[in-house]
Amino acid sequence: MAQIDVFNGDADGICALQQLRLHTPRPGARLITGVKRDIALLDRLDGVSDSRITVLDISLESNRQALLHLLDNNNHIVYIDHHYSGEVPTSPLLAAHINPSPQLCTSLIVDQLLGGAHRAWAIAGAFGDGLDEVARTLADLLALSTEQQQVLNEIGVLFNYNSYGLTLDDLFIHPADLFRAVNRFSDPFHFHAAYPRLEQLRQGYAEDMDRAACLKPAHAYSGGRIFLLPEAPWARRVIGILASRYSREHPQLAHAVLLPRPDESYLVSVRAPLTNRHGADTLCRQFATGGGRTASAGINQLPQQELDQFIRAFSRQFPAL
Repeated sequence: MAQIDVFNGDADGICALQQLRLHTPRPGARLITGVKRDIALLDRLDGVSDSRITVLDISLESNRQALLHLLDNNNHIVYIDHHYSGEVPTSPLLAAHINPSPQLCTSLIVDQLLGGAHRAWAIAGAFGDGLDEVARTLADLLALSTEQQQVLNEIGVLFNYNSYGLTLDDLFIHPADLFRAVNRFSDPFHFHAAYPRLEQLRQGYAEDMDRAACLKPAHAYSGGRIFLLPEAPWARRVIGILASRYSREHPQLAHAVLLPRPDESYLVSVRAPLTNRHGADTLCRQFATGGGRTASAGINQLPQQELDQFIRAFSRQFPAL
């Protein structure tokens, strides 16, 4: 039976798959992934049948029809995710582990399923997904030093940084190649010390964040801030990182970061206030290509003519303090 691993190309998707494949190796499995916002990944499996498929960190709601077709074609599917799913199909071929709690990510769900067998990788995934407090709590349970926690934080942040872009050409490393590199190391600390291209990500991150340091909000009020990025490769790489950083700097505020796309629409990244991690998905699902989870969500293509509508909806969803 063919083996296929489908995963989001960000820190959470990579670290979730790493845990599973350390626990149950599948050498030679076909890898399906892409940039972070490329979530309709099951569409790439059209015609696949009689296979064993693992799906990680992509919305079931966004992949519903493709999932149903795969089940009709006698594929055995394990689906693990933390995004809004809608109704989960019932099938003896589907094992779904979906929990949209704002304090969970896919890496942490896998950690629970595996009884903490590879928890350090789960902590890296949680750091990458912006769940710093949860990550530190788990790190304390492992008695990790401050320096070790900083290593896992950097792995998560850099993996996430590498996943953002409109196309794979915007990324430094293809997420499938990054996973293959990761999978050679059972220990994330050994990976951090030995993987040579991590320095490339480190330098790219520092340079891109320096470029972003001068950005000012295009719209600001007491409940939130909205930033408009320039149309540039560095901006495409930092959109999600900036949204998370702004949230940590002002945890009581909601944030939105918008990036112009070549088709004159916007790519949108939204963060609910860290002090009240709710509403981001509700806001984004009001728009045709929006989705995500309650604390962190986005819109893949916001038409330019809907920008004012988005700004009004953002201020309604996150009212003035």
